[in-house]
Amino acid sequence: MSEAEMTSAWQPRGAWAGATHVGRHGSSHGEAGVRLLLREEIGLATIIVAGGREAALREILHDRLGWWLPEVGTTSIQGERGLVWSAPGQWLGVAETRRDLSSLQELLQGVAAVTDQSDGRAVVRVSGHRARAMLAKGVALDLHPRAFRTEHTAVTNIAHINAQIWQRDEGPTYDIMVARSFAGSFWSWLTHAAAEFGYEVERSSAR
Repeated sequence: MSEAEMTSAWQPRGAWAGATHVGRHGSSHGEAGVRLLLREEIGLATIIVAGGREAALREILHDRLGWWLPEVGTTSIQGERGLVWSAPGQWLGVAETRRDLSSLQELLQGVAAVTDQSDGRAVVRVSGHRARAMLAKGVALDLHPRAFRTEHTAVTNIAHINAQIWQRDEGPTYDIMVARSFAGSFWSWLTHAAAEFGYEVERSSAR
């Protein structure tokens, strides 16, 4: 094997590489009921507050980034950047790319532990007029608007796979995050569940 061939074999791959195919799939009748947008460039970082430092964390995030800490089970995202509640004293920072979160560790030194999760997680955005009906097939959560609305989030199981879901708008549009090692299994379930409604797969463009 040539040096060029050996080098190319080790090129970085997105979390969805090899499992997904861009385009229209499933039922071909009418408009696709589900849209799946692969968030391959997304930046993710866990933020775990140090004991007794939540007030300091809140102040730094607000003053330096214009972010605010969301309450239990909610998000505080403006555009594509912000925070998702994950557990008591723990939040998920999200942004368009990992570069947009690169300053967090230094910014929060002594206040919170920051760990980059961009390569360890896979995120897909699910939308379309049949998105809620499709997700109801496997999400262990009541997604009816009376129970789960915009800015709500939950750590749950989807088809027996641990996941975190947060609702972006009343479309409805959801972002779903799973461990990278489960991306293939999750995608298999997701596409089978979406097939009867027809679904469109797209990739987010890198900046």
